[in-house]
Amino acid sequence: MELTALGFLAVVLTVKEAGLPIPVPGDLLVIGVGAAAARGGLPAPAIVVVLVAATVIGGAIQFALIRGRARTAVLHLLGRVGLPASTIERGAGRFRSGGATTVAVARMTPGVRIVAIASSAIAEVSLRSFLIGLLIGNGVFLTGHFVLGLFLGEPAVRLVASAGTGLIVAGVALAAIGAAGWLLICRRRSRASAARAEPSPASSETALDWTDACCPACLALAVLAPRVRTGDAG
Repeated sequence: MELTALGFLAVVLTVKEAGLPIPVPGDLLVIGVGAAAARGGLPAPAIVVVLVAATVIGGAIQFALIRGRARTAVLHLLGRVGLPASTIERGAGRFRSGGATTVAVARMTPGVRIVAIASSAIAEVSLRSFLIGLLIGNGVFLTGHFVLGLFLGEPAVRLVASAGTGLIVAGVALAAIGAAGWLLICRRRSRASAARAEPSPASSETALDWTDACCPACLALAVLAPRVRTGDAG
């Protein structure tokens, strides 16, 4: 992988983590970087360090903005999409009491990781605890996706080149199956929330969850990993 390409991707990830909704899943970008690294160029550890640093810088920018002037606007927006103040405060309390550990776990968890930065800022987690949790969580999440691309990306490219249209159709079918599976997971969560007489996640949150369901690793984590509910994450 070339230095210029890595620099461009680092800028994109920084901007995404700062809160600008660029419509490209970050996990797929990192998997693609891993696939490119398999072809040679810059050493893999250096690439991972640059990508993790970019996401930490972007996350710190978003954290500072929401703790500052954007806080009122964010709380107003959350109320508009259906999150009552009680749910926001409950989620904020979890981040406030859990500190760096809760931030790290949330940033490793598909779906929840998207709102972890805003939730930490709303909860007024200390900057030190937030940065430690962000570094650990992003490090684990990004490294896992990079390694996935490193070992599976190049064989997948060769397979697509040799199989042609049939494999593309199969990929679309698998994506549809993945979407159906993710919707079933969301429905199960909604039923569980209803059984506990708790507010179910807003539809906009479900759409955000889907952006982290773009690879097999994320979908598996959503099913198997200890779940931190999006609604509880603020």
